[in-house]
Formats: sequence, C-alpha cells, structure tokens
Amino acid sequence: MIREVEGDILLSEAQVIAHGIATQDPFDSGLALALRERFPSMVKDYRHAMRANAPDTGDVWVWRGVNEDGSVRGIVNLLTQGMQSQDKAARPVKAKLEDVNRALRALAKLVQDEGIKSVALPRLATGVGALDWAEVKPLIQQHLGGLGIPVIVYEVYRKGEKADEKLA
Repeated sequence: MIREVEGDILLSEAQVIAHGIATQDPFDSGLALALRERFPSMVKDYRHAMRANAPDTGDVWVWRGVNEDGSVRGIVNLLTQGMQSQDKAARPVKAKLEDVNRALRALAKLVQDEGIKSVALPRLATGVGALDWAEVKPLIQQHLGGLGIPVIVYEVYRKGEKADEKLA
C-alpha cells in the first residue's frame, strides 16, 4: 500500500529509505546531502563501491548503518542518473524514465528477496533528476504498490517534522 505524507524522511520509521542518485554522485544537494551529513561513512563506502564495481544507471546500491539511537538504518541508493562525463567536476545529468523504471524494478526485487517490511522514499528523480512527478508516480505504483508492504512517499519535505506514517 502506498501512503503519501508530508514531513522529514530522515525521521521515517520505515525499515529502509530509498532515494535516487547519480552513478558518481557528489551527495551535495537535497536528500543525498542530508544523508551524507547524517551518515558520512555511507558516501565513503559508495565511492569505494563505484570504483570497484562501476554500477550502471538503473542499478541499486544498498547500505546499512547505525542511527543515533543504535537502530540499524538501511539506505537503498537508486541509480537514476548518469554523469556529464568522467571528469571529477562533472555534474549529474537529468534522470531518464527508463532508468527510474529499472531501479524501481530492482528495488521491488530487493524488497521481496530480503523480506523488507517497509520503504520510505521522496518524490523520486524530480529534484536534481528533473523528471515530472506525474510521470514517475505511476512507476512507483506499478513496481511497489502490489508488494503488500507500506510504501511511504514523502510528497512534501518539512525539516524536523515527523510524518504520520501509520506504521505501528
């Protein structure tokens, strides 16, 4: 079931937070920046993984860390964008619907394979990715709507405000 909420996704009680990034993302804006500030080791691990494996757009990269309260936080990085070039100063390019589609399909498989009980995600690929939410939302419904778990979509970001996710 998909539930749309307003609030701070970093305060989510969902088992994992999924978000879109670029293949060589600098983690310097939006949710990626907030995650970098909260979990700096995730970015170091991501950069190491990118050098070692060079995943492609449409892939997912999973990371698990520890929250301030000692609980485990799962982050699923959906590679929804490529880069302008391989240059260190290169910026992410606009997301493509086919890459978002592939990444959401991979997320759905991950949820099923690992028995994930709940997922929170923002309006995927609509910030830096520059896609239209009206085109992305149906893909979320298509791939995640029938999983039988709560899928919490943070439609509006409100820093420091806990959303009513109705997970308990």
